[in-house]
Amino acid sequence: MANTILVGAQWGDEGKGKIIDVLTEQADIVVRTQGGNNAGHTVFIGKQKYVLHLVPSGILRKRKLCVVGNGVVIDPVSLVAEIDGLRQFGVKCEGNLFISETAHLVFPYHRELDAQREILKGKNKIGTTKRGIGPAYGDKAARTGARMIDLINPPRFEEVLRNKIKENNEILKAFGAKPLSFKKVHAAYRAAGDRLKPFVVNTVVLLHEAVRQQKDLLFEGAQGTFLDIDHGTYPFVTSSNTTAGGACTGSGVPPHRMDRVVGVMKAYTTRVGEGPLPTEDASLAKRLHEMGREFGATTGRARRCGWFDAVATHYARMINGIDELAITNLDGLDGVNPISICVGYRLNGKRLDVPPCDSAQWNNCEPIYETMPGWSESTRSARKFSDLPKRARDYLKRISALTSAKLTIVSVGPTRAETIML
Repeated sequence: MANTILVGAQWGDEGKGKIIDVLTEQADIVVRTQGGNNAGHTVFIGKQKYVLHLVPSGILRKRKLCVVGNGVVIDPVSLVAEIDGLRQFGVKCEGNLFISETAHLVFPYHRELDAQREILKGKNKIGTTKRGIGPAYGDKAARTGARMIDLINPPRFEEVLRNKIKENNEILKAFGAKPLSFKKVHAAYRAAGDRLKPFVVNTVVLLHEAVRQQKDLLFEGAQGTFLDIDHGTYPFVTSSNTTAGGACTGSGVPPHRMDRVVGVMKAYTTRVGEGPLPTEDASLAKRLHEMGREFGATTGRARRCGWFDAVATHYARMINGIDELAITNLDGLDGVNPISICVGYRLNGKRLDVPPCDSAQWNNCEPIYETMPGWSESTRSARKFSDLPKRARDYLKRISALTSAKLTIVSVGPTRAETIML
């Protein structure tokens, strides 16, 4: 498989967890490179559902190594709970999971600041998960954060945490929020640090040794292209680089060691939280929600839904250098007729073939649609491309052509078996 970066080509929730799980069969090591426990990857193995937040999806396959890279921000207490939850399902992390010693930490005051800032924004809120991810990355950029290497050094950690609690309690006081107890936070994080210490290593060295041994690495993206801090619908974005370049900075593996980029996108478009979604369609959303689909893996929030946006996905291909496409949730369109595809935007009377960088302008873009006939048959039983209804094949070929990348994977359901490899 060589070294593969997998990215979301829309607004996150594209079904990356399932595609990563499928690709992991050919990989030796799976590396998570950015984000925090604001991400959620859902994987079905048989009838069992697994929801992963920080642990890479490769942990569900035996003899695969999983790495949480330096670009991730980690809530240690949540990570311990996730490891314990996996253990209850018989999934072993010891010896299979490695955590970067330079990954930054998320603390309770980050979560509280996240919530208070959203309250302060009122109707202009971003719609964050309130997991403290933005404030944690803020501390990292301000060079005031704490890292895993601090957590596993008890004397140093106590001093760092005491100062950080004192400083942030003053900020919380200004917001009118309750101060945090140093004693309680320290006890919880000290216990988590002791549990996680055996997993903490210099992951850059580990990964470079794997590259030298010609191991196959799969870099697991979280969120999606248009939630990228630089290239997304700013400020309605996450706080890390969700695009392909983030895989290099978040792992320490250089660009010339990467072999391909796989972009994951739904056969339609979804988004959680605030911000632009030009193709949003209430009737399509209602249909998908009534099917029990399109609820966030992390928050359970109903996702906003719309038609496939070829303007956005083509731009995502440019930004990420996407070589191959994995299109998911094709079965969500079974019985929908006709199907609309956004092939351009109209803004102030002018046609746009790439999204504007100003999210306020993007929010005012009117989609230009073309329509294709839908199909009435179920796609769930298809195991080869030729098994799909002709209209479904035509639709896939069309959105692939509009995105300008080669279609290599089609997902027609949540399980491993419901996957078509082209």
